[in-house]
Amino acid sequence: MTRSSQQLWHFHGGLKLDSNKAMSTRTPIIKASLPERLVLPVQQHIGEAGQLLVKVGDKVLKGQAVTESSEYISAPVHAPTSGTVVEIGEFPTPHPSGLNTLCIVIESDGEDEWIELKPTLYPNTKSPSELRQLIRQAGIVGLGGAAFPTSVKVNPGPKAHIETLIINGVECEPYISCDDMLMREYAEELISGCSIIQYIVSATHCLIAIEDNKPEAIQAIKTVIKEKALHTIEVVCIPTLYPTGGEKQLIKVLTHKEVPSDGFPSDIGLLVQNVGTAVAVHKAIVLGEPLISRIVTITGNGVQQPQNIEVLIGTLISELIKQSGGYHEDASKLIMGGPMMGFTLQTDHLPVIKGSNCILVENTQAEAPATMPCIRCSACATVCPAQLLPQQLYWMASSKKFDLIQDYHLFDCIECGCCAQVCPSQIPLVQYYRFAKTEIWNQERDKIKSDHARVRHDFRQARLDKEKKERAEKLRKKKELLEKKKMAETAAKKEDTETEIDPKKSAIEAAMKRVQKKKEAKLASDENVNEK
Repeated sequence: MTRSSQQLWHFHGGLKLDSNKAMSTRTPIIKASLPERLVLPVQQHIGEAGQLLVKVGDKVLKGQAVTESSEYISAPVHAPTSGTVVEIGEFPTPHPSGLNTLCIVIESDGEDEWIELKPTLYPNTKSPSELRQLIRQAGIVGLGGAAFPTSVKVNPGPKAHIETLIINGVECEPYISCDDMLMREYAEELISGCSIIQYIVSATHCLIAIEDNKPEAIQAIKTVIKEKALHTIEVVCIPTLYPTGGEKQLIKVLTHKEVPSDGFPSDIGLLVQNVGTAVAVHKAIVLGEPLISRIVTITGNGVQQPQNIEVLIGTLISELIKQSGGYHEDASKLIMGGPMMGFTLQTDHLPVIKGSNCILVENTQAEAPATMPCIRCSACATVCPAQLLPQQLYWMASSKKFDLIQDYHLFDCIECGCCAQVCPSQIPLVQYYRFAKTEIWNQERDKIKSDHARVRHDFRQARLDKEKKERAEKLRKKKELLEKKKMAETAAKKEDTETEIDPKKSAIEAAMKRVQKKKEAKLASDENVNEK
């Protein structure tokens, strides 16, 4: 199938932004040096954290699982190198909350010794379910930033029919270029991963979407497709517009289809995966390697040598900055992600996690402009790619009307930041939306806990009532048994007593009978005498 002349559409809103990508794409991807210590958060994905498989003092090999997943929406974590587990505890990790999370600290032995790998050279000889299990065991999550477990995403269910697989190579956020460089240098691995995912979900064709500001990546992938004569995979060049990389926006551009508000792309026969995720799938299946590294863009005007680095998961950000020449003197702000959707880090002594696609160092010294009241200009609604009413969402979030705000589709907001970017009053709109989402999630969790506690209380009360009734019934039966036993013992005692007195009684009765007979005989004799 070919789509060289495929029609493209447009989503509502969006912005043209300065890309600032060239500074980090001048040199090829380099491999980070092996760190002395690695800090591995137990949870690096959407879903439930895995259970520990190691303890302090354990020796581990590169690629060895250090957690296992007991829940469906979960992903294990693996040792990025060989060494010793020296600590397990709460450590700071890159997260908007700034809270500490449970981590495993591995001290490298410098050997970088792998576990025994089990590659699958011919993936199509395996069933889709077997391949999904291999992806799950490899701990692969979405590397575009969402970090949703890939094994779950490529299992849309028996009722869903995936017609088109979309591989997202858009990377519309300014400064970030890790996907661009990956497509240039790992084109063959990318196509292999696309083919595997396409086979797993039985998609009839695959579209690799790339923005028109990435000509080298487009050419590299087209070359591989042509060499392998693949007719079901095609590169689609799309206009550069932020946030085309959003899942729903990309689907709109490529297919003109709308994902339901509370639904998924699989509901309309589509599946979207990031290019980095596809390469990770190739490594997991064809090479047998779990997800232990990723490409990270180190960039910004505040760092000496912007570049892309292949990094072991758990490497401290401070080491990557050091390998990138260090900070400029006027470096002022550290961000994980891009300037639009990223979040500020308070320190660089934090580990790279599976969702870390970019470390941005800014040197802006100017103070943030003061926030002014909303002037109801509607500029935010004009650029909103989700066609929401940001102004209404802001008012309801600021007044904590969390029930009403959901009627305005708060959770359709992708937090792209377009609204805040154009707001003349400098209102940090996205922060309000994140606050409202967090509060709603907390309320739902509290409700679930409350419902669970009530169910547990009711169950406990029912159990106690049942046990009380059972005890009462046992006491009643025991009392009955005791009474019966007592009656039996009394009857037996009476019988024994009667048995003991029976001989005397019989003798008395016999004597009385003899006396009676004598009386009767004498009476009869007297009567005979009188008759004579």
